[in-house]
Amino acid sequence: MYVCPMHPEARQSGPGDCFKCGMSLELEQPSISAEDPELHRMSLRFWISLVLALPVAFVGMRHMHPSREIQWLEIFLSTPVVFWGGGPFFARAWKSIVNRSLNMFTLIALGTGAAYFYSLFVVIAAQEKLPLYFESAAVIVVLVLLGQVLELRARAKTSSALRELLTLAPPFARVLESGGQEVDVPLEKVPVGDLIRVRPGEKVPVDGIVVEGASAVDESMVTGEPLSAEKVAGDRVTGGTVNGTGSFVMRAERVGEGTLLVQIVRLVAQAQRSKAPIQRLADQVSAWFVPIVIVAALAAFVAWFRWGPPPSLAHALVNAVAVLIIACPCALGLATPMAIMVGTGRGAKAGVLIRDAESLETLAKVDTLVIDKTGTLTEGKPRVKEIHALAGTSEEEILRLAAGLESASEHPLASAFLKAASQRHLIPGLVTDFHATPGKGIQGKVDNRNVALGHERFLKELGMETNVIRASGSADKGEVVTIVGIGIDQELLGWITLSDPIKHSAKETLKLLQEDGLRIVMATGDRRAAAEAVARDLGISEFHAEVLPTLKAEIIKKLQSEGKVVAMAGDGINDAPALAQADVGISMGNGTDIAIESSGITLVKGDLWGIWRARQLSRATLRNIRQNLFFAFVYNTLGVPVAAGVLYPFFGILLSPMVASAAMSASSVSVIANALRLRWLALDR
Repeated sequence: MYVCPMHPEARQSGPGDCFKCGMSLELEQPSISAEDPELHRMSLRFWISLVLALPVAFVGMRHMHPSREIQWLEIFLSTPVVFWGGGPFFARAWKSIVNRSLNMFTLIALGTGAAYFYSLFVVIAAQEKLPLYFESAAVIVVLVLLGQVLELRARAKTSSALRELLTLAPPFARVLESGGQEVDVPLEKVPVGDLIRVRPGEKVPVDGIVVEGASAVDESMVTGEPLSAEKVAGDRVTGGTVNGTGSFVMRAERVGEGTLLVQIVRLVAQAQRSKAPIQRLADQVSAWFVPIVIVAALAAFVAWFRWGPPPSLAHALVNAVAVLIIACPCALGLATPMAIMVGTGRGAKAGVLIRDAESLETLAKVDTLVIDKTGTLTEGKPRVKEIHALAGTSEEEILRLAAGLESASEHPLASAFLKAASQRHLIPGLVTDFHATPGKGIQGKVDNRNVALGHERFLKELGMETNVIRASGSADKGEVVTIVGIGIDQELLGWITLSDPIKHSAKETLKLLQEDGLRIVMATGDRRAAAEAVARDLGISEFHAEVLPTLKAEIIKKLQSEGKVVAMAGDGINDAPALAQADVGISMGNGTDIAIESSGITLVKGDLWGIWRARQLSRATLRNIRQNLFFAFVYNTLGVPVAAGVLYPFFGILLSPMVASAAMSASSVSVIANALRLRWLALDR
């Protein structure tokens, strides 16, 4: 599917032009190939037109009133330039009139057409005293073609970050067959569940889990983190990352369109086509701009024809054409989309995925950050610390039942139970009729027994006596731990204590964000003692503990009612309502799919530094957009009066249509060049 980067609603199955702005449509999903057929065609038109236009320009500058032979030579050379080289512009102009969406190509076609047909009329009517403007028509087309070529090249650069990501995945995966043989299988034919060998220095082919071996994996192109990550059995690896000196066997979990790499490209491509609220101003101006310019050109024509010096018709035509050409709103239309495209591409390389332009713009205005604890402030990789079994059962039985129930869960705690069971060589029980109550706990049948696992209040609601959990020593020590109880039917079997270390970057990042003026609020479903311990360690003065998912959303609503612009950072299913309610949702890339789907920004690594990076990226992109819009507005505000001839009575200065065309192309290229500066934006700590 092909789509317009400036008007996402303009889309079709094959190549073509946008019915609104006339720009060339581009592939909705970027491909590895950097070759652009439209760029090739425009380049061919430009070079051939340049060769034909140069002698026309030379003759036009040398002879104000050329002989009949030279006049017909000018017609012979300029006609293919105007109607073949400039053919796409006339086609787009006609489409803009049919669709009632006048654009820059409407003005270009009117300007070059007027200059060409006026000159043709002069030659046919043998009006030898009147000047010709074949060189203006031809040179304008060449300059506009040059602008289009430069613009298409720049637009290709905006997607370079995505193409770099697409080239990360290797073409083959080394699959282990049942007999122990290793076979190279094309990546698109690797099914979920296959075991894959990754040797030293090779790229990880698909997303999966390490089942054997260990190594350090360079994840910088996906996460933006320069340090390699140690991977052992049970750890997740991402397709496209680079293995270090070790060797390991992994099990494929996500292949093809489901890999993180493809999802990143799809998400960023979607964001690049979205519109930021700041673009509405440019859209509103553009809607009225072209009709106003046409009126201004007609007014300039009438004024020069009536009061201008002789030859009045020639002066009237030249100034009207100059107004039409210099006022092309291309720079205005490119100001926001180009910055968004480059900014989101830069974010993808730094591990910050932007779902839409509105989230990117809003993040710069955020003054309050509501943040979850487990998996966001903490590592999200808890481990089983203690198992307390009541009389009549054993620690092994409690862990086996808990692991069986958690095997069907996406909660961050699930991996801790499964890992602990594996370390004790326990086989988790078979679970059926699984049901999760977000923020409270889970239930299901394990080995045909009704098992419940969750917070003390959750088990109490199910009719279990839970005072013994509250009375236990570890429940009131204020440690950074989580306590979950487990029971069968209405009988409590015991409880499990899990510890979850705080992320190494959390304290420094939160301090940096607070110094930046952000109000930090922690909201967690965990016990108050555990929440207080984390808040105290991280310097968070405002926190809410034992909060249900719906109450997290209510906390955000209350802050919004106070006039706050709120961002929510979380990673679990229970965070999804709050992520959706916030002005900007920020999900950890190591979290659940539903949390990622509910957020406007995803941090691939799940590191809190990503919030700071995203905020810097947001500010830089908005600053770039404002610079582009200011330049485009000032350019058109000053250019139109000069082209109309307001300086002529005072300084005798007239603006040639050729100079106007060069200025128009230069303005568009300047806007693009300014946007491309975001590719080198520093997002390091």
